Amino acid sequence: MSDEGKKRIANTDAAYARNVSAEYPGGTSLSASKKNTGVTSSALAALILLLTATAVAPGEDLRSLATGHRIPSEEGYADQPYIVVTKDGNWLCALTTGKGKEGQLGQHVVAAISRDKGKTWSDLIDIEPANGPEASWVIPLVTPGGRVYAFYDYNGDNVHTLGDKKGIRADMLGWYVYKYSDDNGKTWSKQRYRLPMRVTACDRANDWQGKVQIFWGIDKPKMAGGSAFFAFTKLGKYILDNGEGWLYRSDNMLVERDANKIQWELLPEGDYGIRAPEFGSVQEEYNLVPMSDGKLYCVYRTTTGHPCHSYSADGGRTWTKPEYMTYAPGGKRVRNPRACPKLWRAFNGKFLFWFHNNGHESFDSGKSAGSRNIAWLSGGIEKDGRIYWSQPEIVLYDDNTLRGPSYPDLIEQGGRYWISETQKTAARVHEIAPKLLEGLWNQDSAQSVAKKGMLLSLNEKKVRAGQVKMPRLPNLAAGGSFTVDLWIALRDLAPGQVILDSRDASGKGILVATSDSATLRVDISDGAHSFGWNCDPNLLQRDTLHHVVFIVDGGPNVISVVVDGVLCDGGNDPNRKYGYGRFKQAEYASKFSDELKRPATEIGDVTGGRVLKIAPSLKGDLKRLRLYNRYLRTSEAVGNFHAGPIK
Repeated sequence: MSDEGKKRIANTDAAYARNVSAEYPGGTSLSASKKNTGVTSSALAALILLLTATAVAPGEDLRSLATGHRIPSEEGYADQPYIVVTKDGNWLCALTTGKGKEGQLGQHVVAAISRDKGKTWSDLIDIEPANGPEASWVIPLVTPGGRVYAFYDYNGDNVHTLGDKKGIRADMLGWYVYKYSDDNGKTWSKQRYRLPMRVTACDRANDWQGKVQIFWGIDKPKMAGGSAFFAFTKLGKYILDNGEGWLYRSDNMLVERDANKIQWELLPEGDYGIRAPEFGSVQEEYNLVPMSDGKLYCVYRTTTGHPCHSYSADGGRTWTKPEYMTYAPGGKRVRNPRACPKLWRAFNGKFLFWFHNNGHESFDSGKSAGSRNIAWLSGGIEKDGRIYWSQPEIVLYDDNTLRGPSYPDLIEQGGRYWISETQKTAARVHEIAPKLLEGLWNQDSAQSVAKKGMLLSLNEKKVRAGQVKMPRLPNLAAGGSFTVDLWIALRDLAPGQVILDSRDASGKGILVATSDSATLRVDISDGAHSFGWNCDPNLLQRDTLHHVVFIVDGGPNVISVVVDGVLCDGGNDPNRKYGYGRFKQAEYASKFSDELKRPATEIGDVTGGRVLKIAPSLKGDLKRLRLYNRYLRTSEAVGNFHAGPIK
């Protein structure tokens, strides 16, 4: 590269660093080295909390999809609503839309502008018209100079037949193209520019022997080291079979104003993309993030019940052999169905990962219906050249348990965070509480006991009294929640040992007891309706002090369990797809409708009697009991664990 080219890239990096600093005080760019800002982490956290103070209706659960702001979808279909902050400070959302269902004729790519951080939007702006060839899966990028690029699939050869089949789905066929806007998305270049996609082994093996290529992308482009890049999926068979990962990289598009002169590389080098044969045909929806040491980190979905991940140390030219994604190197596997697993790098240099935290293997249908209903976030930090992931938190859920959000995007502006998502017929944007994200990023160092909402805190001496007055618990049917936090050592793992019991004569109340397969179980009842849930099997060991937290969350109506600082997710048990249980599940006509076939059974007040019996038949020692009148976040439960039983 010439000295002039290097200088231009250095200037680009400096401009990007300034943009990031303006967005996140004290933050660093993806390619800039860390600088001493003179702002302490505690002061920064306080500043962020101050900046993010918003008017929220009392009792409103920001995790509920219903609280989000709608993104325009007048045509009926809305997918991949990806949002960038343009040079004028407004939001520009690029999405795929159409009057039919996914993949039908008339599908095209559009944009919309918001001047109030997603609360209201402009009319849809065509990037490609509905009466042209199919245009789909648009992903936007804002360069440091302010130009906006939109990359998307384009059926430029108007392919609609395959052998004797006519009218085939064509939204993944054809060319990878882009247009640009120099007025923050209001208008788009008349000319579209085609990305050079070389024919590889995957293409030659497809139904058209490479004369037509099959691909799509869900990865919003990134900038690092003066380059722009994004990942996408090629398919080796029509349709959604033999997938593998590729990425485009350009080292001059961030500074080159003549779109005809932008240079692109298709990576990895050679004839084969990112994949491992042992994970099957379905390896798709690749997306990646840059790391501070120059590596690229990539994640994608499979039908094994787990996502896979891979690293590149040479800018995407070669990749490590894909492996199941784990929370730490060599550690517990992450669980996810055939659903988009999405990565982001925040302006503070830390990472976020969106997934669905269950072991279903198929789409969100049939036996896997509802597997996308709850979206979880995990926070990532770099250690020794790898990303370590926190225990996850619920970030979004739908009351219709058959439906769920997917294809999300992260938006950062002024120290605030939002996530966009879609349910295909409705797309929304949601502000995310900073304390949720800070909790994820700081789990490793959290060592304090949560105090807010604490109803009881009994040490070993007070526990020996055998009973206390039972505090009133919030009504679950009204969205209330509670948490039971225990430090316990069992001399015997036999089931049926009662640890806590507030039940009255009618059976109303809560019961915590040992159960089968070396587990603890919580049962809740309002006297008419009941539900119970166990921790994952075989986690508890005899004569070992364990920390067990039952989180009964009346928002998504979930009971989750954290054992020794690790959230139960069902493990690798194929018969236990979830590590959490839903105590309110209505039956709906379909996942696309809120029409009820059968209303959910409501569980209301589970306080029970006036007395809470403590360890009446326990073969072991209860060292600490805490009871809260709210759900603890996973990160708070982890902090309680790290604090130990004494505090």
